Amino acid sequence: MYSTFANSHRILARNGRYQKEHNPIMAQFVAIPPQRLQADVLQALLEEYASRDGTDYGVREFTLEEKVKRLQRQLRTGELQILHDIDSEQWDLVPSAQAELLLNN
Repeated sequence: MYSTFANSHRILARNGRYQKEHNPIMAQFVAIPPQRLQADVLQALLEEYASRDGTDYGVREFTLEEKVKRLQRQLRTGELQILHDIDSEQWDLVPSAQAELLLNN
């Protein structure tokens, strides 16, 4: 599974770790604190993410509502961060450890 931030950057998930793909055009990321988003915008963002093809939640099938609640908890506890690519104006939810690497490179 991979997430794409425009053509300038791709994050590959391998064995649960995100890595930057080498590309001469570097993307600029900004962390978006969830509390800075309006409630309906955050809800739509989480629903869109939870309904993406290839989003795997394990053996048991979860409802959209359950997936969104899990994502909300992960954002609240700091397990996930919302990253925004300034150039492409795209976003993704990224595990915090990998988000820090992307933000500091």
